[in-house]
Amino acid sequence: MGARDLVQLLSRPWERHLPEMKRKTPGPSFVQRDFGRITRQIGTPAQPPKPRGKSPCRAKGEQQSPRKRCPVIKKGKTASKSA
Repeated sequence: MGARDLVQLLSRPWERHLPEMKRKTPGPSFVQRDFGRITRQIGTPAQPPKPRGKSPCRAKGEQQSPRKRCPVIKKGKTASKSA
């Protein structure tokens, strides 16, 4: 059983006399138009969100180790290009 079987034909005022409205099976655009109602009727296949819990943060009183120091690198002047 697909969504096509659950569709109610929701025609817009200018679509009431079109040949698509007289067909027995609705087209994909009519299914897409009514899909919000269908998902409310049968429910969504998505799982409910899980609780995230608490992260194991730093213990109270624990000290972080200082960062490793890197030497400063100074670049020399570049020679200008002469034509």
